[in-house]
Amino acid sequence: MANARALDKRRKSIRNIRKITRTMELIATARYKKAMDRAAAATAYTEQITKIVSRLADAGLDVQHPLLEQREKIQSSRVLVLASNRGLCGGYNASILRTAVPRIKSLRESIPNVTVDASGKRGVNGLKFRGIDTDQQFLQFEDQPAYDEVEKIAEDFLAEYITGKIDRLDVVYTKFISTSKQEAVVETLLPLGSLGGDSEDASAGAGDGGSAEYEFLPSAESILEEVVPTSFKVKLFKCFLDAAVSEQVARMIAMKGATESAGDMIKQLSMTYNRARQSQITGEIMEIIGGVEALEG
Repeated sequence: MANARALDKRRKSIRNIRKITRTMELIATARYKKAMDRAAAATAYTEQITKIVSRLADAGLDVQHPLLEQREKIQSSRVLVLASNRGLCGGYNASILRTAVPRIKSLRESIPNVTVDASGKRGVNGLKFRGIDTDQQFLQFEDQPAYDEVEKIAEDFLAEYITGKIDRLDVVYTKFISTSKQEAVVETLLPLGSLGGDSEDASAGAGDGGSAEYEFLPSAESILEEVVPTSFKVKLFKCFLDAAVSEQVARMIAMKGATESAGDMIKQLSMTYNRARQSQITGEIMEIIGGVEALEG
């Protein structure tokens, strides 16, 4: 039977750990709600940008933009991996790395030059451990990524794409689907693709289902020059927001599980402690009885 004092000491230690995990669970829940609100607002903005682009396509204009051009031969590619700065979030980072590493290896088999960037210390260290060096590391993002900071990164990618330094940009991140489901995915953000990709949704929202007429001031081309880069920036920002929300959900679930496991351990230790204490008391009583009998004899 284990020593009662050692069991009691271990039980107190686990109780302290349970307090910490419970507090971390509450913090993650609060951060999740804030991150979710920002992600919902960004989703609405992204939808409006998509409608504007779709209306440009519905206008029947032969518009062109460098970000929309599909390049026949891809010589250089970038992969941006979005992970977290901190751990204690379950399998969040492991899932990202399991998705990112095969894609990077696959791209390197078909593309001469593949450069990898990473956001989050866990992503940088995880890739390095797997033999993949990163060119740029972004360690400033937490649960509330700022649009201004993401915009700077997006502008660098845009400049490299327009000047021909890169021909493709893939982003590996955890897509937030619901509180119970988050999925590690790879999305190709550059080139952006066709203008009319969502034109059916836009025309459906226009009213009678027929093609609506729009008047663009000063011109559709000038609007396109603003909308297309903004569309890319918003999509990249949405990736960062989804990653932030998914991280907090993963941490919230992990800390809840840890708190419940600690509670189960405390119950088991309490039962073992009570049996050990009872056995100890019984032994002491038997010693006293034996001493009394010896005196009487």
